[in-house]
Amino acid sequence: MSLVIQSAFLPADDPERSLAFYRDGLGFEVRLDVGYGDMRWITVGPPGQPQTSIVLHPPGVDPGLTDQERRTIAEMMAKGCYAGIILGATDLQETYEKLAASGAEVVQEPFDQPFGVRDCAFRDPAGNLIRINQLT
Repeated sequence: MSLVIQSAFLPADDPERSLAFYRDGLGFEVRLDVGYGDMRWITVGPPGQPQTSIVLHPPGVDPGLTDQERRTIAEMMAKGCYAGIILGATDLQETYEKLAASGAEVVQEPFDQPFGVRDCAFRDPAGNLIRINQLT
């Protein structure tokens, strides 16, 4: 049996700002951009890796959520503690510099972690924590 991670979902409350971060800052390609009413689901991914995508979705649209749960999601997103993802880069410093120059919110500059990983961290426009590890 062979499995791959096909899609990861991250909330995005401002589709245009999220596009600027993922497409322009990280260099991801837009694979799908689906609208429904005033909502959008945007699928992005790294060029040359068509099997792996991130779906930027409207937060709290699940019909099973209560208004209080939606408020909790919005509060957690505002604090930057609701969702995140770890990416890998062949050149961490170059990736960091490009993303920082784009105006992205820097959480941590490239740093050698005590557990053996060199990484950096940003917040995307929705507050999601984006860690980027140096690939070995």
